[in-house]
Amino acid sequence: MKSVPLANVAQLAEFDEIIDVRSPGEYTEDHIPGALNFPVLDDAERARVGTIYKQVSAFEAKKIGAALVSRNIARHIEDSFADKPRGWKPLIYCWRGGSRSGSLAHVLKQIGFDAAQMDGGYKAYRRTVVAELDSLPGRFDFRVVCGPTGSGKSRLLQALQESGAQVLDLEGLAAHRGSVLGNLPDAAQPPQKMFDSQLWWTLQHFNPGRPVYVEAESKKIGLLRVPDALLARMHEGGCVRVEVAMPLRVVLLKEEYAHFLANPAALKEKLDCLVGLYGHEIIARWNALAEQGAWDELVLALLERHYDPAYSKSTLKNYPHYADTMPIVVEDISPAGFLSTAQRILEQP
Repeated sequence: MKSVPLANVAQLAEFDEIIDVRSPGEYTEDHIPGALNFPVLDDAERARVGTIYKQVSAFEAKKIGAALVSRNIARHIEDSFADKPRGWKPLIYCWRGGSRSGSLAHVLKQIGFDAAQMDGGYKAYRRTVVAELDSLPGRFDFRVVCGPTGSGKSRLLQALQESGAQVLDLEGLAAHRGSVLGNLPDAAQPPQKMFDSQLWWTLQHFNPGRPVYVEAESKKIGLLRVPDALLARMHEGGCVRVEVAMPLRVVLLKEEYAHFLANPAALKEKLDCLVGLYGHEIIARWNALAEQGAWDELVLALLERHYDPAYSKSTLKNYPHYADTMPIVVEDISPAGFLSTAQRILEQP
């Protein structure tokens, strides 16, 4: 009988596919980026087996679990693995590298596939991510894109990436624009562990010999925490100081937050969260502007009263090189304009 070899996180690139056999709920909370979910027990089945294990016995739980796992493995083979070539090399993992991943890995190995099981399972992977997020940032030279709200920093990062630069888009990974109005209309934020995984995966694929461009961020992006080691390294990095005239910033923000212009009630709900900072009178004035559709006036008021003072204070505190950095003035906020700005930045020594 063929034995199943063990592999570790450092060997992920050696496999054709990574197969996560945990339940859909476990997979949604976090998984190895790129892994495919083929659960050997779904959420309800896993809960059922766990209940029998606690209330009856391990023996009864294993009998029922074995039948469920066998049926699910058979379905996966028929529906998804039957057309794989003989040389297919999958890596299988579950929670701790135990019976769930071992069952599928054993069957695939007996078929003749070059299957392996992850030693320690997801728990070992998670330990690696946590440890390496504490050390990986120190390998890179970060160029921090700074500029007040509405300066098009996210658009500039996209243009830098299109121009061939290495870009760490933290707000993209967090599905959030990093402010009280930052929730995206069509995407929820990922769980913290999934954010960590995507960040780790991205850093793993950067070349330490080239700079990494990243937007200045605070400790939290929406509900998600940015690792301390990454923030500390960013604070040490050089700044790319972006300046955009106020009228263009208003135009850009109306484009970025068009979903609020289409739904003033949602905007008012968010603005109500600022009552503690500015009092009921000011928030009522801003809500009235939203109701009237006086968007230019409202955006300008938010920038001057809320965003700009907070950003200036935070940037000067956390990015000591900012004050001494020559600004990059953006006069064209079209995609072509940001591409031109990105090329100017990349041409700098």
